Amino acid sequence: MVRGWVYDRTDKGKLQFIQVRDGSGIVQCVAYKPDMDEATFETASKLTQESSVIVSGTVKVNEKAKKSIPAGYEIGIQGLQLVQMAEEYPITPKEHGVEFLMDNRHLWVRSLRQWAILRIRATLARALTEWLDDHGYLRVDTPILTPAAGEETTTLFSIDYFGESAYLSQTGQLYNEANMMAFGKVYTFSPSFRAEKSKTRRHLMEFWHLEPEVAFMSLEEMMDVEEQLLSYAVSRIMDKHQHELAIIERDLGKLESIKAPFARITYDEAVERLKALAAQTDDPEQKQLLQIEWGEDFGSPHETAIAEQFDRPVFVYHYPSAIKAFYMQPVDGRPEVCRSVDLLAPEGYGEITGGSERIYDPALIDQRIETIGITREAYAWYLDLRKYGSVPHAGFGLGLERTVTWICGLPHVREAIPYARMLNRKYP
Repeated sequence: MVRGWVYDRTDKGKLQFIQVRDGSGIVQCVAYKPDMDEATFETASKLTQESSVIVSGTVKVNEKAKKSIPAGYEIGIQGLQLVQMAEEYPITPKEHGVEFLMDNRHLWVRSLRQWAILRIRATLARALTEWLDDHGYLRVDTPILTPAAGEETTTLFSIDYFGESAYLSQTGQLYNEANMMAFGKVYTFSPSFRAEKSKTRRHLMEFWHLEPEVAFMSLEEMMDVEEQLLSYAVSRIMDKHQHELAIIERDLGKLESIKAPFARITYDEAVERLKALAAQTDDPEQKQLLQIEWGEDFGSPHETAIAEQFDRPVFVYHYPSAIKAFYMQPVDGRPEVCRSVDLLAPEGYGEITGGSERIYDPALIDQRIETIGITREAYAWYLDLRKYGSVPHAGFGLGLERTVTWICGLPHVREAIPYARMLNRKYP
């Protein structure tokens, strides 16, 4: 017995081929008029897309049933119960514009491509936490409502908290540092919010954020963790989702190369590589896009150009302190550079993780706060951590949707989350 919804129906007179999806897959169901009573066949021949049904019958092997998932099986209908005849469905096999599909996202998630993407997303989330759990990390949740910025004050969503100012969390990292002091190896996995007025294909206002934090960990050890974590997650998706990867037409060769170790280059080297690429190109527009001076942050064209030189993600580490967060540990002998790292995905997907060693010296964190001009009162509890047994430590954040977008080879991050929140969209 299958209980689900009609994905498609093909009318062949005395034969009705009905694709029924139940959430776990799609099965071809065949209604043959001579084998059933007239009323049941009449119902089968009038089913509309997304009508809800209960089908019973005999499962058969049929190599021609290629649209079933898994392929090669069909059900010979013996019983058919109509739960509801659906109205004319707005999403059809014809081409629809992106805005129309996003307006109907609550229905679009039923389509085969979106079904495949969101199943891969679920496995990715599980694989990431599975690896961390198996390697001694403890999940400790952090607040979504916070009294101060975790990163840039210009990208905060502010709210009225009973007459006082509060903000939607940009990151759980600061609280994770407190949790790390209690448990050693921790992570949080929750939504983060960025009021960044960007319309690029990589940005969301609300995204899911995986953030591990570890005591006594160096930047190099943290990069080891990141490459092992991602290699494991990609291998789990490859093992479990061959059907889904085929549906979205993902180039499996691109994923098969995602194995540790990943290349590691300094920010200094990345800038030199970009300058060399700019010098080599005869395209004025490309030359302009690749222009960069030491101390500037990378834009999408820079990240893409760097990552294109490797067949798997690449770490870029030791960024200028001025373009990174206040809590990042400076490099010994080079205070203008910090112990930070971004992981850039191949194929033009840009940064998927960012992390650093954290400043653990009380005097140095005080100096950084004074230099930047942050309000000390809002961070008093965070500064307390440096008074009571402070230790070197490191952590990183991984954006789930950006990682899904890269693994699935999607053109835009909006398909990597069930209901995208973007600069121009908060519906449905």
